[in-house]
Amino acid sequence: MKIRLLVALLLLGALRGFAAESAPAPLTKIPLTGFTSLFNGKDMKGWHWSRTVRHGTVGGFRIEGGAMALFQNPFGQGGLLLTDKRYKNFEFYVETDIQPGFNSGIFLRSTVSGYAYQLELTGGQSTTDLMVESYKALSAQGRTTRFAELWNPNGWNSVRVRMTGDDPTITCWLNDTQLWEVQVNNAQIAGETDGFIGLQLHWTFPTSVTGSTMALTSWKPDAVLHFRNIFVKEL
Repeated sequence: MKIRLLVALLLLGALRGFAAESAPAPLTKIPLTGFTSLFNGKDMKGWHWSRTVRHGTVGGFRIEGGAMALFQNPFGQGGLLLTDKRYKNFEFYVETDIQPGFNSGIFLRSTVSGYAYQLELTGGQSTTDLMVESYKALSAQGRTTRFAELWNPNGWNSVRVRMTGDDPTITCWLNDTQLWEVQVNNAQIAGETDGFIGLQLHWTFPTSVTGSTMALTSWKPDAVLHFRNIFVKEL
């Protein structure tokens, strides 16, 4: 009887340990007020994949450790995950553990086909550079020289962006430090003054970063982009 009880207790302890290891990590409470969550930590509710974006429509979605994990499904050029709701004047906050060699981005006021203002996410020096997707690169005002100083190369990093006005003023923070503020003139996306917020799934270097160029079809088969703590505040 004692042996059976001991075995039962050991089995219960093992099951508890397994449950603790497999349970999603709790979301971090962000130090900002007035924001609402865009990600429930469970599924894609509030989001949809673009089916017309030019660089690919093969995005996959799953939950890993309480974070949104995006991957190619099946292998292809990528995808663009968009909010169901359109936004005009807002602040957006997200955390990512993107690594060098990846190419992603935060799309702002995006059309369903991915024409948008974009903050680059590469895990490298160009991270947080501002551009207008499919239009033209913006001025050096939308770039930072403080990347190495502020970026955490071995964990999560936060990006926050504020966007206001028809010809928008865009402000960007990296890990709670303001990097730049840009007034964009005469570069409205398809004549729109609002749009979706998007997370881009583009390409990765299949091995190490060894050169300055890489075909956009390059994708490491097991590569995954993670995002968590996704919040918005309408202004």
